[in-house]
Amino acid sequence: MSRSASARVIAGNAAVIALLLAIAGLLLRLHLGENWWLAAPLPARRWIALAALLAYAAGCAALWWHARPRQDDSTEAGEPPLLVVWASQTGFARQLAEHTAQSLRDGGCRVRLRALDQVDAALLGGTRKALFVASTTGEGDPPDHALAFLGQVMRQAPPLPDLHYAVLALGDRSYEHYCAFGHRLDDWLRQHGARPLFDTVEVDNADPAALRHWQQLLGQFGDGSVQADWSAPEYQPWLLRARQQLNPGSVGGPVFHLRLQPADGDLPAWQAGDIAEVGPRHAAGAVEHWMRTHDLDVRTTLADGRALREVLAASKLPDTLDSSAPDAIAAALQALPHREYSIASLPSEGSLHLLLRRQAHPDGTPGLASGWLCDDAAIGGRIDLRLRANANFHPPADDAPLVLIGNGTGIAGLRAHLRARIDAGARRNWLLFGERNHIHDFHFGDELEQWRREGWIERLDAVFSRDGGAHRYVQDALAAQADLLRQWVDDGAAVLVCGSLQGMAPAVDAAIAQALGEERKEQLVMQRRYRRDVY
Repeated sequence: MSRSASARVIAGNAAVIALLLAIAGLLLRLHLGENWWLAAPLPARRWIALAALLAYAAGCAALWWHARPRQDDSTEAGEPPLLVVWASQTGFARQLAEHTAQSLRDGGCRVRLRALDQVDAALLGGTRKALFVASTTGEGDPPDHALAFLGQVMRQAPPLPDLHYAVLALGDRSYEHYCAFGHRLDDWLRQHGARPLFDTVEVDNADPAALRHWQQLLGQFGDGSVQADWSAPEYQPWLLRARQQLNPGSVGGPVFHLRLQPADGDLPAWQAGDIAEVGPRHAAGAVEHWMRTHDLDVRTTLADGRALREVLAASKLPDTLDSSAPDAIAAALQALPHREYSIASLPSEGSLHLLLRRQAHPDGTPGLASGWLCDDAAIGGRIDLRLRANANFHPPADDAPLVLIGNGTGIAGLRAHLRARIDAGARRNWLLFGERNHIHDFHFGDELEQWRREGWIERLDAVFSRDGGAHRYVQDALAAQADLLRQWVDDGAAVLVCGSLQGMAPAVDAAIAQALGEERKEQLVMQRRYRRDVY
């Protein structure tokens, strides 16, 4: 039971005891007169007794209301609630599932929360979206309470063609069978026709970076809002050295190439496929406007010497203030959630490169993080950033052929992989890339064409949806080369996909399944030869 639930139980018991004592005090007055056992109750006493009875009934009703089960949101006609399932040995997976459910509710989703042993085939069959938080204990074993699900559900063969799911797998990398139960659950769901919303997220010893990644992915549900980080990243200071728009004149959103370096010391190590977590900030003008609106001097400093406007810049700006004292305001602030970006370079290139599109709200105003990075962050100014290892998207063996598929700014992660292949001397590389217009949107196009001429890219298929070519989207180009894809896979190729989760990723997945067959595609997944970094 959570601390808040325990507090409610204690408060409820205390209220009942207090109510019973009050009733006893009222009844005690009946004993004070002579022959009380013979006398009929006076009218006033009847009303007192009735009031006490009603108060007791109201207290019981209130306790029932607060103690009623709340793990299910009401089921309404139409789309069933999103199912969040936990399998936990020590309670940590359950805690994460509860955080997950609350984040989804805050985003406007209806949620049903269940332990795995409370899930049966009928519940899965009637669910459209499900998130599983599954821990592994010992040498690859499931939690004890999950055994009922293994024996009663996983031994069945219920078809789940309408289920979309994702798995957060908890484990300890020091064990041989790392995150084994999470992967076993993922494999079983795939084999029964369920379709993954995104790839399994592995968490090594409660790694906060992996949990922040999971939380970032939750933003695709509900109203799309990203909630406050469960654990704040420990950022390091970096400096923005250069920023260039790559697609002036494009019908799509502006795309910018950023180059950063650490404020102090040498470049840290990272691999192709790793992620940069950036702590966004409000534009200076927006912070100063907020401070003037709340009658605060923009020169205000805190007791520790920090400028209040600097603290506000990295925090959610509240609509109202409970105090006008600067230190009280700062103490009540909530940090802005981080944003994730694929790294487009390697340490050997001397700086960290990012590629991002300036996002826009429906009213045309720029997104918080992308607007700040693309428009407001000063060249030479500080960027809060930390690196996150993304083992699921690390390079395959150098001697294996590699098929790289992506669209839009997804070329960033693919470019890092190509750079790593060139450094390793691996030439068997096939890149399929899609965007809008060749003349405006072929990001890194000159460099990619040079690598193709030099033999580092064996095949380059670039398609542009607005140019009227033979293939409109990258999945169309892939489907047209089904025979070649089968040949590369027969030769041991790995397939990496990077780009948009909506549209491109599922369409590419369908094209791969059509070319290889669903069973062989799933074999690639289990062999770790088909990996995705989609967002």
